[in-house]
Amino acid sequence: MQTVVTRFPPSPTGYLHIGGARTALFNWLLARSTGGRFVLRMEDTDVERSSREMTDSILEAMHWLGLDWDEGPYYQSQRFDLYQRFIDELLDNSMAYYCSCTPEEVEQMREEARKKGEKPKYNGRCRERNLGPGPERVIRFKSPLEGETAFKDVLKGDVAVDNRELDDFVLRRTDGAPTYNLAVVVDDVDMGITHILRGDDHLSNTPKQVLLYRALGVDLPVFGHVPMIMGPDKKRLSKRHGAMSVLEYRRQGFLPEAMSNYLARLGWSYGDQEIFSQDELREKFSLHNLSKSACVFDPDKLLWVNSQHIKSASAQDLAPVLQEFLAASDLPSPEQDYLLQLIPLLQPRAKTMQEMAEWAAPFVRADGDLPYDPELLHKFLTPEAASYLERLLPVLRELPRFDQKSLESRIGSFLEEQEIRFKRLAQPIRVALTGSKASPGLFESMELLGRESVLARLERALQLAEA
Repeated sequence: MQTVVTRFPPSPTGYLHIGGARTALFNWLLARSTGGRFVLRMEDTDVERSSREMTDSILEAMHWLGLDWDEGPYYQSQRFDLYQRFIDELLDNSMAYYCSCTPEEVEQMREEARKKGEKPKYNGRCRERNLGPGPERVIRFKSPLEGETAFKDVLKGDVAVDNRELDDFVLRRTDGAPTYNLAVVVDDVDMGITHILRGDDHLSNTPKQVLLYRALGVDLPVFGHVPMIMGPDKKRLSKRHGAMSVLEYRRQGFLPEAMSNYLARLGWSYGDQEIFSQDELREKFSLHNLSKSACVFDPDKLLWVNSQHIKSASAQDLAPVLQEFLAASDLPSPEQDYLLQLIPLLQPRAKTMQEMAEWAAPFVRADGDLPYDPELLHKFLTPEAASYLERLLPVLRELPRFDQKSLESRIGSFLEEQEIRFKRLAQPIRVALTGSKASPGLFESMELLGRESVLARLERALQLAEA
C-alpha cells in the first residue's frame, strides 16, 4: 500500500494566517491519520520579499499549533541546481525552449488577443526558432496546442481545460530563478509527494503543473482543492473580517488545541460534533468528509470553541500558559500550587487566556496593591453596608475553619442574626475583596484568598470608603 506523503509549502513573505494554517493542518492530519509523512517546504524563490523573520515566524506558528513535520524544512532558494537539471531535461526532450521576447512584447501580444476577443496570452513567437541561451532570455514550456488537460480532484471531481486556453508558460526567468509552477512540481516529484491539499485559488495553476508531471513522465499526485475561507460578507477572508496571523491569536489568549479544532471545522466535519481534541482529529480525519462548499470564518464561534477547550483543559496544562499571560500583564505569578487552586474558579468564565489573566488579577496581587474604583466603593460600601461588614470582621477572625463550607454556613448564620438578606452584603464583600462587581463564587474566592487576605482587604476597603 502506498505511503501517503503530504506537504505544506508556505512562502516566507508574510506571517502564517488562517488560510495557510488550515492548509497546513489538513495536510498534517491526512499524513497523521494514515501513518504517512508530512513535509515542510519554504517557497522562498522570491528573494527580495522573503525574509528570515517571516520564516522564523512561520516555524514558530507551526510549533505552537503542534504541526510537527517528518522532513524539512526545505528551502527552494537552496535547490536551484535541482530545478535546472529538470529544465535541462525538458530542453533536451524538446518540451521547452528559449524565448527572447521582452515583457513589453508579450504584453502587446496579450493586448492584440484581447482586441480579437481571444484569451490574452503569449503567442508562441519563439516556439520554433531554436534559440539558445542568451542575455534576458527566459525558458518556456512547450504546451500542447490541441486537446485538453484533465485531472481528477477529490473535491471538484473531473476537471478538464482546453489546451487552447493555456500558453507556453515561463519555467525560468531572465535572472535564472525558476517560476512557481516549475519549482513546485520538481519539489513534489523529488520529495515523493502523493497528496496535495490546497486552497482552490491554486486551481488555475494545476493544469500547467499536470502538463509538467506528464512531460517528466511521473504519475500525478492526488489533488484536493479546498474552497476558500470567506468572511461573514461572503467575500474572501481578510484582516477587515478580524482575521489575523496565527501568532496574534496566541497573543490574544487562544489555545493551540482550540485553534486546530476551529480550523479543522472550516471545511471538514464529522457528524454534528463540534469540539475535538487533536488526538480525535488525527483519528477521525478523512478526505471524504471535506466540504465542497465555501465556509465562513466566525470570530464568535472561534471564541466559543476556545472557551470550551479552556473549560475542559486540566489546571496543570493551563498553569504555565496563565503564568505567561500574567507576566505579560506585569502581574505577579504565584506558586504552582496556588494557580492549580485558582484556575478551576476561572475556567467557567474565561473565553481566552488573556481574560483568565484579567480574572486572576485580584487573586495574585498583594492585598495592599489591589486597585479600587472610588465610584464602586461609594456605590456598594455605603455606611449601612460598612456597619454590617464591621460586625462581620470578628466573626471571620474567629471562624475555626476558613473553607467554603464553613464560610457559607457561618455567614448564613450571621445574616439571620442581623435579619438581612445575602444580596445586601454579597456585592460589598465582592468589591472589597476583588475591586470588581464580578468574580468567581464568593465563598470559593474567600477560601482561596485565605483568612489573612480577606480580613486585610475588607479593612482596607472600609478605610478607603470612609476617606
